[in-house]
Amino acid sequence: MAFSLSDEHEAIRDAVREFGENEIKPVAEEYDREGKYPLELRKKAAEYDFVAPGIPIEYGGAGMDKISSTIVTEELWRADPGIGSAVGSAGFGTNMIIEFGDEWMKEEWLPKVANGETASCSMISEPAHGSNVAGIETVAEADGDGYVLNGNKMWITNGTVADVGVLMAKTSPDEGHRGITAFLVEMDTDGISTEKIDNKLGIRASDLAEVVVDDVRVPEENVIGEVDKGFYQLMEFFASGRTSVASQAVGAAQGALDAAIDYAGEREQFGQKIKEFQAIEHKLAEMATRVEAARSLTYRAATEVEQNNQDVAAQFSSMAKLFASEIAVEVADEGIQVHGGSGYVTDYPAERYYRDARITKIYEGTSEIQKNIIADQLL
Repeated sequence: MAFSLSDEHEAIRDAVREFGENEIKPVAEEYDREGKYPLELRKKAAEYDFVAPGIPIEYGGAGMDKISSTIVTEELWRADPGIGSAVGSAGFGTNMIIEFGDEWMKEEWLPKVANGETASCSMISEPAHGSNVAGIETVAEADGDGYVLNGNKMWITNGTVADVGVLMAKTSPDEGHRGITAFLVEMDTDGISTEKIDNKLGIRASDLAEVVVDDVRVPEENVIGEVDKGFYQLMEFFASGRTSVASQAVGAAQGALDAAIDYAGEREQFGQKIKEFQAIEHKLAEMATRVEAARSLTYRAATEVEQNNQDVAAQFSSMAKLFASEIAVEVADEGIQVHGGSGYVTDYPAERYYRDARITKIYEGTSEIQKNIIADQLL
């Protein structure tokens, strides 16, 4: 499938890359070292429509198409995956609100996310249930004109910084995936407590938390979409989510490649720049080829998502997520090799890209899960 980016797409890339060079790269090492959430950078990024760029214009967003959003994510992660994750994930869960939420939800929360005032989160994973969404144990019991929620959510991006979240809970516990409902939950509601997870290998500037839900009462109007239809609603965004992770991986891989090229042009051994040695030239050539292949597959997936070709999008998004995440780790690893000993210390960004890239093989469905999905589509 042939495709080309429009002038608008290229302009978006240029704008995000400039933001990354001027605002993110100079402070990336500091935020990683301190595990600090980049609140002010998130607000500044929102001024340029880089936060939740898919939010419709009528709710204060940029209304970008999927390819544009993919480019934004890629370039944010190219500058620094940790800060890129924090900025790019600020709208987690808003797709559910946009597609299935009541008008009051959209009017109250989408503009606040789009302008950087607040962040949202998506509460799905649990301590014993990551890839197995149907196995979640958080329950929502009907009580009068509302529901009482109880459970434990784990690995929740923005858990301690979000003001609102979309929480998946069992309204019919014996029905498996057929009994899940999505709820809009304000994070300061009585009964919600969060604990930051700060011992992460990478993307340390991005907020991650455990969320405990203890007798949390929400009104009936906070149901997003239909009762017991949450899993089916969620399925509509699987391809989009996997494509987003693929774009993260492409950005991390490109950032690692950029760092390796820069270092190869600076470092001298045996009286010449190491970029002049064929061994390094070939290594960089292979890295660049892999990154471009991952980018092409990711853009193909984004195109299918944008055109709502559901079956094709499901297949290609899993392929893109699988391939790009594997490539990101391989390229980041080779980037360290180009740096030699300097790649193993924090003086250079090579080790940070390596640590940060690794997460892309895990969340939004592990590489093993993606292989299962691809095989199901083929066989």
